[in-house]
Amino acid sequence: MSDSSIGVAVIGAGMAGRAHINGYRAASTVFGPGLPEIRLVAIADAHEPFAVDAAQRYGYQRAETSWEAVAAAPDIDAVSVVVANHLHRPIVEALLAAGKHVLCEKPMAPTVADAEAMAEAAGKSDRVAAVGSPAINAIREQITGGSLGKVMHFNGHYWCDYGFDKDAPMSWRYKGGPGSGALSDIGSHLVDLGEFLCGPVDSVRGSVLSTLIPDRPVPLGTVVGHAAGVAVSETREPVGNEDVVTFTATFAGGAVGTFSVSRIACGLPNSLGFEVFCEGGAAAFDLARAAEFTIADGSAPEPVNGYRQVLVGPGHPYITRGLPMDFPSVGHGQNDLFVFQARAFLDQIAGLSELPPCPALADGLHNMRALEAIVAAADTDGKAVKVK
Repeated sequence: MSDSSIGVAVIGAGMAGRAHINGYRAASTVFGPGLPEIRLVAIADAHEPFAVDAAQRYGYQRAETSWEAVAAAPDIDAVSVVVANHLHRPIVEALLAAGKHVLCEKPMAPTVADAEAMAEAAGKSDRVAAVGSPAINAIREQITGGSLGKVMHFNGHYWCDYGFDKDAPMSWRYKGGPGSGALSDIGSHLVDLGEFLCGPVDSVRGSVLSTLIPDRPVPLGTVVGHAAGVAVSETREPVGNEDVVTFTATFAGGAVGTFSVSRIACGLPNSLGFEVFCEGGAAAFDLARAAEFTIADGSAPEPVNGYRQVLVGPGHPYITRGLPMDFPSVGHGQNDLFVFQARAFLDQIAGLSELPPCPALADGLHNMRALEAIVAAADTDGKAVKVK
């Protein structure tokens, strides 16, 4: 990194990749002063039309067709890795070896062994290496120092419908063994969220991993994102991982967690939500209403005490100076969360301390170990499996 700028790149120009791409573009417009100039350098994708389109749309200097070009580029300092899970390890290790700061999407890797190697590589580097984290800070503040207090029960779901159509084309999302499907793709985010509010998962039991659509047609074109609109052939391939996952967990602090994950939930494109029941009250969040949450904490007298709506605004973490119209109840959307994440990552690279640091790859490794325990618990006849 030069004294006056940070050059950024994104590897992967699909759906989540574009959220990172836009996040860097907008990051310098939010929060406090002091961030060096952000240079939007490169977008890399093996499918050149995606890379070219994203670079042109979001104002990046160039498009690349290989991640190796990003690793070798001297004008790039920080990189988001947003590609298929099995590609994360070689890319992240090469980027760290080349002296780049790395933000790796979850799940961190396909196996715990890969995640361990990535965390070890990060430990040997002086670069920032991080994974994304949910920004449910307003509720967390009420748990750690507000009216809610210690969590006793976390109940969370992540329900999506991208796999509901049995004739949706085969892609990397449907390949791999148990745990590499809905659990890895979206369940990893839900587990991370549970730990963000309740502390680390200590053990898991009662896992059920079900494959309910046994095969899918082979695509005739390039699949991006969730593959809507891609033509398919008459040949079908077997699905190698799970569509639905349910399990229970015990957190190290004593809280109990119940989790439900699905990629075949009709009519729910991106339904993430949770409830936390605490010693001093309860709170709930629905990602479809990202700029609000509900809370019940006994602050109102009977008989009107109960859940009340809280509109997230300038008094809450990551929102103050985070929106063009910095005013209560104006609200923000899901894409804004990627802007806040990018700014936190860049602030950390620049040595600014206004925001909490991004979680390290070691935190991503713990998430992988929790996913491993969830898969193992499917074969224990209800016995608890400890997270290593």
